Amino acid sequence: MLTFKNFNIADWFSFYRIFAAPFLLLLIWLDLRLAFTWLLLISYSTDAIDGYLARKLKITSPRGSQLDSFGDQITLVVGLIGLFYFENEFIKTNLVLIGIAFIPYITQMVIAYVKYGKATAFHTYLAKLSAVLQSIFILWSLFFNPEYILFYIMLIIGLLETIEEITLIFIYDNWASDVKGIYWALRDKRQLKKTTNRNKNIS
Repeated sequence: MLTFKNFNIADWFSFYRIFAAPFLLLLIWLDLRLAFTWLLLISYSTDAIDGYLARKLKITSPRGSQLDSFGDQITLVVGLIGLFYFENEFIKTNLVLIGIAFIPYITQMVIAYVKYGKATAFHTYLAKLSAVLQSIFILWSLFFNPEYILFYIMLIIGLLETIEEITLIFIYDNWASDVKGIYWALRDKRQLKKTTNRNKNIS
């Protein structure tokens, strides 16, 4: 049975992002752009903090990885809602490009839920880079104005990251967390064990 004692400090930073989401939505509804942007910045900052603490204190776990991913996803969605509301003209102008980037992302989420029954939590290097670029772009746009060069870079990295995530889903028969990328996945004991078993069955 899960109780408060079951969660570590890194988990609680992830919980913060989840709990902050309704307040962020309220700030959008109240049209408080600056307050929303600062609170969003705090939420993004906790993402870097919980990952660092988990590694530093050696308290990483599949549950923590899944919780971290959920916190990231909900914060991204709220950030995009804020960007859509406060920078509506920019979004409408670039709706096709945004759609091209999001269709593979939604596809990846569907494949993951069909295969694993939950979202992935690979936390690859590309995923981390993509998350950083997304947060920088959203915050820059809200504090100042959208920057197209950063926008294009964010979309390209996001597409590459999504393609890698889909590839990893097909590599791993069972849900796995904390995979650095395809190169590391091909040498991962969890994946190698699956390959070895298949070879035995063939022979």
